[in-house]
Amino acid sequence: MNMQGQSRAAALAAAAVLAISGVAGCAKEDTGGTTDTGVALVKSGVLTTCTHLPYAPFQSKDAAGKVVGFDVALVDLVAARLKVTQEIVDTPFEGIKSGSDLNAGKCDIAAAGMTITDERKRVLDFSEPYFDATQALAVLTGKEVKTLEELVGKRLGVQGGTTGEEYIKAQVKAKKLDIEVVSYRDLAALQQALATNQIVAAVNDLPVWNEYIKANPGKVVVATGFDTGEQYGFAVKKGNAALLAVVNEALTAARSDGTYDKIYKSWIGEKPVG
Repeated sequence: MNMQGQSRAAALAAAAVLAISGVAGCAKEDTGGTTDTGVALVKSGVLTTCTHLPYAPFQSKDAAGKVVGFDVALVDLVAARLKVTQEIVDTPFEGIKSGSDLNAGKCDIAAAGMTITDERKRVLDFSEPYFDATQALAVLTGKEVKTLEELVGKRLGVQGGTTGEEYIKAQVKAKKLDIEVVSYRDLAALQQALATNQIVAAVNDLPVWNEYIKANPGKVVVATGFDTGEQYGFAVKKGNAALLAVVNEALTAARSDGTYDKIYKSWIGEKPVG
């Protein structure tokens, strides 16, 4: 082989090495797996949960930075049935309620204090309800506000993308109330706005305000409640019947053996009778 042939061969060999390296570099590692029960997971040995922090007492970080809460404890029961551990991903609520996070394989299950609605059912498959929710109007201690009508000409805060926001906007429109409804990106921003007098009142789920009041005694009170008949559900990707069945089995078992009541008391308080 002459020098020209040797150079050409070397070039071809180098190109081949680069091509192989490129393929290896672009290949996406498949980390998914299937449990012994036949449930496919996006990550082997792990039940990945999408949530949106903070939303105490359902999910928030403790002093050590670990995500804990009512939802977390219940999903741990699902993970135990699958013989895997739970791993939590904090992600914007919009991606959760739209189903895009589940469709993209970011997580297996969504647990975010999420109300079951007909609109959300179109893009998500929900578990049986696991919590009855009530909306509540919170104000700074000493403020006398009991009705929406008393907020005419004032600023009322809500958390964006939630059923609380939808309810308040619908009420304001139906009653033709001149109230400035201000939407905040998350619960923390809403609570901060109320605490710093940026808004006169704020609406969110009752257990959330109860938790905030426990953590910040004397700052805020619940002025009134709105029984909207809402219920929370865990969600899975549309068509993921295998995982949904395990979720419902875990909830049913927890209610039957008393585990649900213990978790409820630990994170919410005494369970209502009836």
